[in-house]
Amino acid sequence: AILSQAAYAPGTRRLFSGHSDAVLSVAYSADGRFVLSGSTDKTLRLWDAATGQERQRLRGLEANLWSVALSRDGRFAIASAVDTLVHMWDLQSGQELRRLSGHAGEVTSAAFSPDGRFVLSGSTDKTLRLWDAATGQELRRFSGHAEGVWAVTFSPDGRFVLSGSDDASLRLWDVVTGAELRRFEGHATRVLALAFSPDRRYALSGSWDETVRLWDVATGAELRRFESHDGSVTSVAFSPDGQLVASASANIVHIWEASSGKELERFREHRDEVFDLAFSPDGRFVLSGSRDGTLRQWELSDGAELRRFVGHTSWIRGVALSRDGRTAVSGAWDWTLRTWDLASGQQLRQLEGHSDGVEAVALSPDGRRILSGSDDADLRLWDLESGQELRRLSGHESYVWDVAFSPDGRLALSSSEDRTLRLWDLESGQELRRFTGHTAGAESIAFSPDGRLILSGGADATLRLWDVATGKELRQLTGHSNTVNSVAWSPDGTLALSGSADGTARLWDVERAVDLQRFPKQAGPVLFVAFSPNGQTALFASSLSTLALWDVTTGRELRRFDTNGALIYSAAFSADGRNILAGMTDATLRLWRIDTAEALLSYVREQRYLPELSCPQRERYRLLPLCTAGAAATE
Repeated sequence: AILSQAAYAPGTRRLFSGHSDAVLSVAYSADGRFVLSGSTDKTLRLWDAATGQERQRLRGLEANLWSVALSRDGRFAIASAVDTLVHMWDLQSGQELRRLSGHAGEVTSAAFSPDGRFVLSGSTDKTLRLWDAATGQELRRFSGHAEGVWAVTFSPDGRFVLSGSDDASLRLWDVVTGAELRRFEGHATRVLALAFSPDRRYALSGSWDETVRLWDVATGAELRRFESHDGSVTSVAFSPDGQLVASASANIVHIWEASSGKELERFREHRDEVFDLAFSPDGRFVLSGSRDGTLRQWELSDGAELRRFVGHTSWIRGVALSRDGRTAVSGAWDWTLRTWDLASGQQLRQLEGHSDGVEAVALSPDGRRILSGSDDADLRLWDLESGQELRRLSGHESYVWDVAFSPDGRLALSSSEDRTLRLWDLESGQELRRFTGHTAGAESIAFSPDGRLILSGGADATLRLWDVATGKELRQLTGHSNTVNSVAWSPDGTLALSGSADGTARLWDVERAVDLQRFPKQAGPVLFVAFSPNGQTALFASSLSTLALWDVTTGRELRRFDTNGALIYSAAFSADGRNILAGMTDATLRLWRIDTAEALLSYVREQRYLPELSCPQRERYRLLPLCTAGAAATE
């Protein structure tokens, strides 16, 4: 557990070294494959984001630059410079293409419009200017700031621009007319950094006053303040989904939750001031550039996360994996099922038909059909390949909480809030048998591996064992003090797992109806349990946003996965036991790796740039290079 947590913990994944002076500005290409940096060594450099290798060096600057940007199509780069110019390069040839001339002071910031047709610049001459990227002609001038402009950015739709100034204000402008639309006031001094949220509703600003502020673009009202910085805020950014905020101050990269203002991470491996940062297009990384001459790529999530699947618009309640490991299925409260290509993360199909939230999904043993259960009280059978609904199974009187295929794929099983389990013939759609006995909702079900028995868990705090052929209840497994949310059989059919709202997970001897292992009590309800394919480990998800692997024999926690605050109601092991797919309440699915110790060490060698000693450690051991006084003070 210690090795995996150390290997996969958020932090530096890549170090980009080569600049001989401070890195003032950084940017990702739109596809995330490349990184652009600009330095006071008067070069721009293009790097491979995956390897950290320098791909291209752009020269031609005779004066220091302030900022760099990449066009969305990746063909052009620009730099704003002290020499009053915006310089543009053709990345295919590496040649400087044109210079945008007109400002009467240093050009402190420049940006491409989202469609790449225009360039925006801000200057110490107190103006913003809009340029035709193809011709270099000045198209419009924005005047109104009382002091120099230090930051400019386009809105995501390209209709508006935002500027920040030495006059301590932000201003919103109409691109077409050049009119000032709104003024945002509250900072005590220079506004150095700006960002729009992806939906254009909010703006971020960072200032010399050591604060980051969140603004309502429509009203100009300040909504939130992100404080506890150790110096001037030099850069701010929104994550692509708008859920995170990044800020740079002193030698620290701060990561915040946008909705609450809660600080989530502090990355402090740079040895000197951080000047700029950017989120990768997929939101997994933040890139930073520093006075120490390096760029660093920080991974924000658990490094064990292989892929994230985005498409659902509400909580995901059910997931399933095909045995060949190629396809995933999910069901959510947005009333849809979705199928996914596991290798690429692409959505294959959206299955619609339920008239309420989907609570559970299952894949047939042959991988050709999907079964779903919904709050609309129906089960539906679907064709995986075409996405067509094959059959509707109706009869339950309330929510269908769980569904399962029999091992031979001929039968379907369902459990419901109506306190019953029902067995269905999939060929005819007929209800074959009803299992009654639970005194409250039947929450979870599982067929034994041989298909002869059924295990169920209920809101009456019991597990019950049933005979499939007769419908007879064989025994009760008691001990939980609250709803049994999830049950699972071991691969050999001798043991069972249960997870309960009482905060406990238990391992049972099914034949003797006794619990063999009580895993350490969780701080909240256990929402989901599963056995690994070899039966040696158990997977638990709890309501405190934890997903963990446990040793079945010893009851020891082996591994914990970072869920970023989202809950998990359903998860699945891959058939080879090497991966876990989980459905989250943040509407994403996430795929994690489960590595052996050897694989973990290999990952560390290949992927992780190990942290350097802190500034106090360098001072203590007199290791060069020492940090600056300012950076050391922040450690």
